[in-house]
Amino acid sequence: MKILAIGAHPDDIEIFMYGFLAVCKKRGDQIYMAVATDGAAGIVEKNENLKNVRAKETMRGLKLLGKPVFLNLPDGRMSFNLEAKDIIDRYIKSVNPDLILTHSYDDYHPDHRALSLYVSQSAGFKCPIVFSDTLMGVNFIPDIYVDISSFFDDKKKAISFHKSQRPEKFISAVTIWNRFRAAQCNGPKASYAEAFKIDKRFPFSDIRSMLPIGPKYRPFYSKDSDGLI
Repeated sequence: MKILAIGAHPDDIEIFMYGFLAVCKKRGDQIYMAVATDGAAGIVEKNENLKNVRAKETMRGLKLLGKPVFLNLPDGRMSFNLEAKDIIDRYIKSVNPDLILTHSYDDYHPDHRALSLYVSQSAGFKCPIVFSDTLMGVNFIPDIYVDISSFFDDKKKAISFHKSQRPEKFISAVTIWNRFRAAQCNGPKASYAEAFKIDKRFPFSDIRSMLPIGPKYRPFYSKDSDGLI
């Protein structure tokens, strides 16, 4: 199966979708990745060559999953860019994926929201879409959870390559956030999960057969119940 992940900025795939993609790669899926904007507005440490710096950071961060494509749309201006929709549409058609991962339509960043809309319009009836969790899970009610415990160290390392963005804050955030999602499933204390929402529109009302297996069911009262509670 061909799975396409499209993030708005360099480091978004690592933060929001890395575990899901790692699980799918391990089971034998073909992984395609695209970064929509050039990341040039993500100024944490001043650098006149930030676009190229962030591209190199992304290449290193996603190395274990594959080679990302950079669409190089202006960072922070996606909803105002008249060419963005067509560029994204052409890229999706060139990949012809079976499943797409992208940002939630209700995410905090305007570029994330614009990308979500453009991807949804391009996918149409051709393939289903899975929306990633919002930052720290704000206003997001998941449909599915993916156990990423085996790949969580890889995820943190991938984020750590984004030195220009002071990645420590994001590593700290995903440690809390992905642990919380695992705790919602009564996962053991050392487990981590990513959460997603399915775009349940005809004809993709039920796509569970395409998705990674969720966290193992653990009764609330059990001999090995060492979860959050």
